[in-house]
Amino acid sequence: MGLDASQVEETAVKLFNIPNLLSISRILAVPIFIILMFDPSPLRALLAGIVFSIASATDWLDGHLARKWGQVTKIGKLLDPIADKILIMSALVILVEIRADVVPAWIAIIIIGREFAVTGLRAIASSDGIIIPAETSGKFKVGAQITAVLSLLLDYYMTRDWMRDLGIYALWVAMLLSLYSALHYFKTYWLQLNREHDH
Repeated sequence: MGLDASQVEETAVKLFNIPNLLSISRILAVPIFIILMFDPSPLRALLAGIVFSIASATDWLDGHLARKWGQVTKIGKLLDPIADKILIMSALVILVEIRADVVPAWIAIIIIGREFAVTGLRAIASSDGIIIPAETSGKFKVGAQITAVLSLLLDYYMTRDWMRDLGIYALWVAMLLSLYSALHYFKTYWLQLNREHDH
């Protein structure tokens, strides 16, 4: 049975509300970021840093507006984390290429691998009826990742030792927090799974 005009309109309003559009804009920012860093120069690095900063700001804003306006949707719950991961993963891969002196590939692999592992775990947990709440350390991890990316991009523009060092430290903190939060997720899932079996 098809949808009538009012149902189509209602679905479109839910899909294209402002929080969801902000998430979509974060995904669309990735090609711009990549194009800017395809042939890097100090000016392009600065512009890429600005694009990354604006895109990162929408991460907080879309969730805040969705809760404030009562516009939390299933598509929004899907788009938001996907947009975050695409943005961070793209930035890390670019940094491995242009800043191999300070961003080892193995650190990027650990951070990116963690994202896939936790996403898969939460999907499996959800299919088992187990909800794993977001870990507080995950928020600090995102903050450390954003700090690392921006510091290393701006260092490419300004060439400041302290900024490069800040980026390196933030990257290591992000990696350690990635490992810690991943272990927390797996431990939580394991404990809840055992609890379900005990009942």
